[in-house]
Amino acid sequence: MINNIPQPIKAFLAGVNLNDPNFDYYMTELTNLATAANLDVVGQARQNATQVVTSTYLGIGKINEIKNIAHGLKAQVLILNDELSPMQIRNLEKLTKLRVIDRTELILEIFASRARTKQAQLQVKLAKLQYELPRLHPSENNLDQQRGGSLANRGAGESKLELNRRTIGKQIAAIKHELEHVTKQEAIKAKRRNQNQIPKVALVGYTNAGKSTTMNGLLTKFSQENGAKQVFVKNMLFATLDTSVRRIKLNNNFSFILSDTVGFISKLPHNLIESFKATLQEVKDADLLINVVDATDPNMLQTIHTTQAVLAEIGIKDTPMITAYNKADKTERDYPQIEGDNLLYAATSQASITVLAQLITQHLFAASQKVELLIPLTAGKILSQLHEQTQIIDEEYQSDGVHLYARLTPDKSLQFKKYII
Repeated sequence: MINNIPQPIKAFLAGVNLNDPNFDYYMTELTNLATAANLDVVGQARQNATQVVTSTYLGIGKINEIKNIAHGLKAQVLILNDELSPMQIRNLEKLTKLRVIDRTELILEIFASRARTKQAQLQVKLAKLQYELPRLHPSENNLDQQRGGSLANRGAGESKLELNRRTIGKQIAAIKHELEHVTKQEAIKAKRRNQNQIPKVALVGYTNAGKSTTMNGLLTKFSQENGAKQVFVKNMLFATLDTSVRRIKLNNNFSFILSDTVGFISKLPHNLIESFKATLQEVKDADLLINVVDATDPNMLQTIHTTQAVLAEIGIKDTPMITAYNKADKTERDYPQIEGDNLLYAATSQASITVLAQLITQHLFAASQKVELLIPLTAGKILSQLHEQTQIIDEEYQSDGVHLYARLTPDKSLQFKKYII
């Protein structure tokens, strides 16, 4: 019988350690990225050095060693742990006779395969084209002669060079124009959400730490329509790229907007961060951040540092943050536990979700109180201001005016004092 099931591409990994204490962590991350790209990692090599070789990244002795081992393991792709220059990629391909991709291209490949919304697809395409532009070259060997596309459908001698710099430049300009249009539409939606003054909470953190599972936990507990609103969850890096936004109404009538954003990873390509800044606007607009951390990850502290670094790069510094250590059910520690702004919890545990909701409430609503107001039927402007500037809990039109319950901060209580019953 003929086996029509496509076999995974075999990949060999390599990196240069410039006396970096986090090198092992980066290589483990690279392995996970390759697996997320449906590659079969068959081996890896590392070279200790004081600097990378300008023309080939690796030393010639290490290159020959890798070539022999990789070909012996029938590897088809060599993946490097850093972003390489076009010259380094070309030279490595000639010397190893392997398809060479660097860490940046690998991440871009994964993003390209996972983007679902129009905005995310445009953002990834823009980042890929910006990466490919300086790497266009007529290949001098019989490997792939055009960078870009997908790992799954490129083979030796697949196609000749079809795109020149001018063509890609035009594509980049066209995508930026289209992205501006889509971004404006998303901005209008965000403005509508901002107008009702409902606090905004954003889930951030390292990819695969459990952000989407946390959102689903809150939806399951506090939303009667949770089945239709659940977000996609899978145990792999970058399972979701598209920002999901949901309204959470707690049992005590507190409400907030919750967004689940793209996960972070070390050495996230700068072009990708630039392209995704519009998507990450939900993070910038948030009143509270929840940094979801995998409590079972041996590199936990490094993942926290990675998140902080990416947040700093997009200009977020002073937003209040809860650090939520997830997957406590896979440890031997008691949970849920709160210590200051830190929470040890399990996103699949309702008891944990309840405690998380309490912590969110403390941060968002500590200074607000529920009050009853009576607005004259002729004071439409005041009623409009209340809807725009406060959180309305209940509203009823009666003969003497509009009776409503709202949650007001001290300054809003002072502003609408004459209408409070």
